[in-house]
Amino acid sequence: MYTLKFDEKLCATCPTSDCLVKCQYIDVDRDTAHNEMMKIIKGEDSFVLHDCVTCYACEEYCKRGNHPFYLITERREEKGILTASRAITNQWINMVEPQGKYRVGEVKEKALSFCFIGELRHAARGKLFEGIRSSYIFGAEFFAQVVYLHFAKASIIKERLPKVIENISQLGIEQLICMHDECYGSFTSLAPAFGMEVPFKPIHYLEYLYDRLQELKSEIKPLNIKVAYQRPCSSRLSPDKYHFVGDILALIGAELVEREYQGENALCCGEMIRITDHFEVANDIQKRNIDDMVDNHAEYCVFNCPYCQMALSEKVSKRGIKPIHIIDLCRMAIGEK
Repeated sequence: MYTLKFDEKLCATCPTSDCLVKCQYIDVDRDTAHNEMMKIIKGEDSFVLHDCVTCYACEEYCKRGNHPFYLITERREEKGILTASRAITNQWINMVEPQGKYRVGEVKEKALSFCFIGELRHAARGKLFEGIRSSYIFGAEFFAQVVYLHFAKASIIKERLPKVIENISQLGIEQLICMHDECYGSFTSLAPAFGMEVPFKPIHYLEYLYDRLQELKSEIKPLNIKVAYQRPCSSRLSPDKYHFVGDILALIGAELVEREYQGENALCCGEMIRITDHFEVANDIQKRNIDDMVDNHAEYCVFNCPYCQMALSEKVSKRGIKPIHIIDLCRMAIGEK
């Protein structure tokens, strides 16, 4: 059985307790944060287990790499604390259960993972993906499993993720370009945290895009636009890759506007928070986030995650901001859109 690698001493000696102090949805001081985390570690009840909205951010706030959110997820499941209705939780569990209906292309040692998201297959085209587009995997058999953190179902992750890793490895893939942010986080954060070996090298698609744009640099025509970036919850599992957003935007001549809710202080799209029964919180998040984009004169809202794009596209459009996925923005810069 896979167990979470968690060092109680790292929490006990933490001078900041930033995992909870920096939380945008729970208002606590350092002493309260420390005490509540120690309760959670000991298996005791805590208001944090009931109030956490599953934004993942504490995984980034913890600079000691001690996985506070994964621990919260496990403790919630142990105590039977549901983050969403049982019906919705079961729907998500059943919706992406592997059923042998996956698709693979002409798989080579280096391949694209479209996870189980059809929009990503459509996005990966044109010059940016020449030479790699035909080598891909797609289907529930390759689904990242990260979403079950939202539903406090670490047991599903432990059950399914090792098989996903095995499925990929058996195809002979040595380098996997993860087209979904969650996939990269799954293989580089979640799997190691639970002691799962990943025998291939995950590559974040933002890093791939940046490198490919460098190769196509002579074809880039600066866009000269102002953009806001919608950072997804899953990027909290790979904060070391966040810089590629700024690197890409600078390369294609898109100005990332300075605003309150970006970087470490970013607000998620709010839709999973809505699904987990925090309707008022979700509405507030979305309003503050979009107001922030408008107030700072963003012309485009740039998305990383297709689910964020689905959740916010219509809402930002109504406020006069154009929604676009970062891949499509890059295609604009090389004259493909």
